Amino acid sequence: MAYRSALITGASSGIGEALAHALPETTDLLLHGRDENRLAVLAERLARPHRRIEIAAIDLASPGSAEALAERGLRFGVDLLINNAGLGQFGPFAQSPLEAECGMVTVNVLAPVVLTRMLLPQILERARAAGGRGGVIIVASVVGFGPIPFFSTYAATKAFDLRLAEGLAVELAAEPVDVLALCPGATATRFGERAQFGPSGGHSAEQVAKEGLAALGRRSVHVVGGANRAVTVLFKLLPGGVTGRLAVAANRRRR
Repeated sequence: MAYRSALITGASSGIGEALAHALPETTDLLLHGRDENRLAVLAERLARPHRRIEIAAIDLASPGSAEALAERGLRFGVDLLINNAGLGQFGPFAQSPLEAECGMVTVNVLAPVVLTRMLLPQILERARAAGGRGGVIIVASVVGFGPIPFFSTYAATKAFDLRLAEGLAVELAAEPVDVLALCPGATATRFGERAQFGPSGGHSAEQVAKEGLAALGRRSVHVVGGANRAVTVLFKLLPGGVTGRLAVAANRRRR
């Protein structure tokens, strides 16, 4: 937790906002989101003497936006990168707007790749120079462990995030940086309504943030909650067709 500075994407609400609150007051913050007003309010709440806080109101679905945010991060100086921003769209794939499907891939897949690739060298350099450790958290999801009909693209993007974090954790095992795939399930945020999935219940964003920061440096994958861990076991044990049909039944009831 002794990170000098952190970049949190999607910090204007939900898990990202909870992560910003959960980090020590000694950690400088570069807070990203689409809502500049909410970011400004959050920055004011988190302000402390001698603490540096900047906001970056950038839509990661726009071309070149991830690169622009990474450049801000390089100028800010980052020791901890938290790839939390995400988009979801619930419903039949063939009826979903193409823009929404492409937006999920851009924000959930391309942005973490761009940000991590551009900022990781600096994170490593700063960790080596200070004799400490850097960190990268990629917020994946329980749905990334298996096929989720009516949420197909979103689940696929989270599977990518999960595998990216797992691969980097092994690749960087000898380096002074910790990598974590944080996998929440249903969380009480605005995500469900925005994704047309309905009101979200489940764990609080604060619990997800607390567990994620505690797991960083201890494991490469952390699933939040016992019920969610049981779901991931089922995904691993049952054939994809079986879990897919179970998900269809559950999602049809939700629809």
